Amino acid sequence: MPLLLSPSTAAGNGPLSIELAGITPDRLADLSNGSIARIAIVADGRTCPLGDLFAIEGGAADGRILCDGDFSHVHRLGAGMQRGEIVVQGNVGRHAGEAMAGGTLSVQGDAGDWLAADMTGGEVLVRGNAGDHVAAALPGSETGVRGGLIAINGDVGCLAAARMRRGVLGIGGSCGEAAAFELRAGTVLVAGRVGRRSGMGMRRGSLIALSEMPEVPPTFSKGAAWSPTILPLLAGRLARAGFQATAGLPADAFGGIWQHWHGDLLAGGRGEIFHRLRR
Repeated sequence: MPLLLSPSTAAGNGPLSIELAGITPDRLADLSNGSIARIAIVADGRTCPLGDLFAIEGGAADGRILCDGDFSHVHRLGAGMQRGEIVVQGNVGRHAGEAMAGGTLSVQGDAGDWLAADMTGGEVLVRGNAGDHVAAALPGSETGVRGGLIAINGDVGCLAAARMRRGVLGIGGSCGEAAAFELRAGTVLVAGRVGRRSGMGMRRGSLIALSEMPEVPPTFSKGAAWSPTILPLLAGRLARAGFQATAGLPADAFGGIWQHWHGDLLAGGRGEIFHRLRR
């Protein structure tokens, strides 16, 4: 049985903000439940034992943590995880999966801002929506995500994948403004509408608009129209991670002719935006 965490207070009666950085499967695997309950966490700016706010059942020896209940006010869940699996059966707060280096974080509901910021490895799957700064660089970081895969089946906010250096971000719905801002490398796929100013400052990497032509910045130049063979491989990788936007598509959904744009010309012009022209 995995380690089961559930809030010990009714919704609305507990702390407004709880920080769970460090509560990860790899760090808890060798601890007894009593030791886990005594781990110091921060709630509303004050330290307290984990067991004061969460009921703890099962054990962490199998490398799995199951979060049951309202975790929308719980922040930095899975931050720094090296291996193992965390499943949230509902919503989760800000900075979930921050600086993850391995393992899997699965959120059955929605996620807050800064999801998977500065991540270096592993997989993050969100079945609902996510906030701003998904897979982005934290303040003061030159680069954001440097590896791994993030798949969000719903919409996301602004500045998704800002300064991403490596990795894959799949957005099943629409995204807000300035997606792939100052992208260093990596791949961003958007199945819905792409927000304005996306790709601005892009140095390298790819922004792929699956459903409709995005508003291409004026600092991009129009390239060739062709059929990239890498796109079906990308779709397969996302589908295997649970990304619904590609999982249900036919095998030829990424075929046909795609328009290729090069930019940002003010940042070297080695980035690219793709949108499909015809099947």
